[in-house]
Amino acid sequence: MSVIKKFRIIKFKQKKPLLKLENINIAFANRPILQNINLEINHGEILGMLGPNGVGKSTIFNLITGLIKPDKGEIIIKDEKVNEYPIFVRTSRFKLNICPQIGGYFFDLTLQENLKAVAEIQVKEARTREEKINYLISKFDLENIRDIKARHLSGGQKKRLILAMALLGDPELLLLDEPFSALDIKSIKTLQDIIINLQSERKISICITDHQAADLLRVCDSAIVLADGKVVAKGTPSELVKNENAINAYFGDSFKFN
Repeated sequence: MSVIKKFRIIKFKQKKPLLKLENINIAFANRPILQNINLEINHGEILGMLGPNGVGKSTIFNLITGLIKPDKGEIIIKDEKVNEYPIFVRTSRFKLNICPQIGGYFFDLTLQENLKAVAEIQVKEARTREEKINYLISKFDLENIRDIKARHLSGGQKKRLILAMALLGDPELLLLDEPFSALDIKSIKTLQDIIINLQSERKISICITDHQAADLLRVCDSAIVLADGKVVAKGTPSELVKNENAINAYFGDSFKFN
């Protein structure tokens, strides 16, 4: 598969972080999970997070959404510290949303009913609600399956449904937890195109974590590698795959990226 991204945001004319994690530390049962984590996601940037299982990637997502609090450090969104803000405030006030790896939809509702259920909370006006649902169904090529229950959808269709549900609230920051997991090559390519279009058309800032490293790097502007609870390497995809720390901690000598 060739590189599908036709551009990368390497330097921002005006560096403007949407999200910052500063000196984040957290431990579970006295076992350090994250140690002095610092990262930034700029407006309109796609950042990838890579690392072995159990290194703390999901913990970072849980910290950003407000599901858990850090033991030390600050979470800053739009220049405002949000450590004490609950999940619903971060979602509504700061336009933050997450697409989980598993679930994220109502199994026994149809695709359209899933979108309506979320839209009734996220979109006030009935006409606007219906317009948004129809637009997303068309945009993500879901028209032929709108009346099928979510539990019967394929893996790729479920991923597109979850993304559509997340977009109903017009997020400015979107977290994608293993979006390429268990998908076939065609579905991965479709999802990559959607992610890139979200950046180019809507200027959404996106953070992605996935074990499909090559597929993740093809859509990212920059990425980090986590190991032993720390950021051991960061840079553009082309820089990262040549970074000795990243190779030793995660990629290995046989990883190929083109």
